[in-house]
Amino acid sequence: MTERPTVGTYMARRLTTLSPDTEINRAVAVLLERDISGAPVVDANGSLVGMLSMRDCLQAALKDAYHQEWGGTVAQYMATEIETLDADLDIVRAAERFVASRYRRFPVMANGRLVGQISRSDVLKALTELWRR
Repeated sequence: MTERPTVGTYMARRLTTLSPDTEINRAVAVLLERDISGAPVVDANGSLVGMLSMRDCLQAALKDAYHQEWGGTVAQYMATEIETLDADLDIVRAAERFVASRYRRFPVMANGRLVGQISRSDVLKALTELWRR
């Protein structure tokens, strides 16, 4: 049997990242401008400290709608309990993690550092390429 590709083979390497102290309205603008549904949040040392999703951004927007208080920082809205995948994880195992999770994307780690991000569509692409072998 041929060795399966890994998450590292299919992950996005060029990431849009956000800082915890970025104003939430600026973060929303970045996500919308780049047509992405979320981004990893990294501190000044480049360590992964959170994930900001469009869902998180909707919470900020609703706060504005109800309380006329648009504002705050990414740190106030980001998820801090982060599920990650390892870059050398087998792509089939990654697919299993997506099926068992509500997340649409996972940050990818190697040696404790953020090295990429993988989405459901990246994993589907990988699996369809496996079927063609």
